Amino acid sequence: MSSSTLSKPPPRSFWQRVRGRQGRNLWFALFVAPFLIGLLIFVCIPIIWSAYLSFFDARATLSPTTFVGFANYQNLLTDPLFRKSMLVFIVFAVFIVPLTYVCSLALALALNNVGTLRAFFRSSFFIPTACSYVVAAMVWRLSFFNGARFGLVNSLLRKVGGSNIDWLSGVGYWYWIALVSLRLWLQVGYYMILLIAGLNRIPTDTYEAAAIDGAGRWATLRHVTLPQLRAVSAAVLMLLLIGAFQAFDEFYNLLSSSGTYPPYARPPLVHLYLISVGGADQDLGMGGAGTVIVTGIIVLFGLAQNWLVTGQERREKKAITPTAQDRREEVSHG
Repeated sequence: MSSSTLSKPPPRSFWQRVRGRQGRNLWFALFVAPFLIGLLIFVCIPIIWSAYLSFFDARATLSPTTFVGFANYQNLLTDPLFRKSMLVFIVFAVFIVPLTYVCSLALALALNNVGTLRAFFRSSFFIPTACSYVVAAMVWRLSFFNGARFGLVNSLLRKVGGSNIDWLSGVGYWYWIALVSLRLWLQVGYYMILLIAGLNRIPTDTYEAAAIDGAGRWATLRHVTLPQLRAVSAAVLMLLLIGAFQAFDEFYNLLSSSGTYPPYARPPLVHLYLISVGGADQDLGMGGAGTVIVTGIIVLFGLAQNWLVTGQERREKKAITPTAQDRREEVSHG
């Protein structure tokens, strides 16, 4: 018998290949399966079922029989209330996305350089993230911005010579202050932690090199910190934009009363909820069409942002990578 035959390992059975070395494949499946099952049951199947319902006249039933094609999409896209809800989302996103990012980045930069009580300050700003949106909205509505003279914000206004404001009545646009401040209080701490994680990954010798070159704080932030945070910032901005699309709890619990919702400040999810579940018709087909439209817009925004981020990286790599002409010149010069 030759030596090559003796050293050849015995063939593994099908079950051994499935298990993997030391059963790693089984352990991987064991840990991933609960999350995968939850994703399928609570995310994938509802989206597919909503897309199915969107092609039927499904009023107060999950088993429709009347196929209507794209009529639900046409009705929804020509509905002025739905178009107005998209405008509400745009206004909300324009304010909340950059404002949350700037506040989170400022906190991350400030707390990343704190020498004492760092854990205390980080925990203090992160704790609101654990608070329920419904509870926070009720506190904002009943205590801070209730519009009465004993409300906290109105009391502060009177102390500085101002007058009472009916914040949530729809007179003017004062309700935006309540909505934006509530969203900031709930989310800034979470994104601050993500940005601190990104700041900790920046090599310290990069800052040392910038200091040796005489770069000030603004130049260091602009040319070192922000470029190094590009990947984290892209993820944070994407999450903020998706969160703006999914805004529901703070709007509904701040502005609704006795099961009714006012005609102003109606984001897409609140509008779809009112026509699919909250109204008397319970038009699930129309709600499914709206879900598909909103999901498609989120996907388009995600693809556009990914294209912009990867495009910037491609341009930088192209500027760094020597071209074929450069290589020929290097070879010709020895």
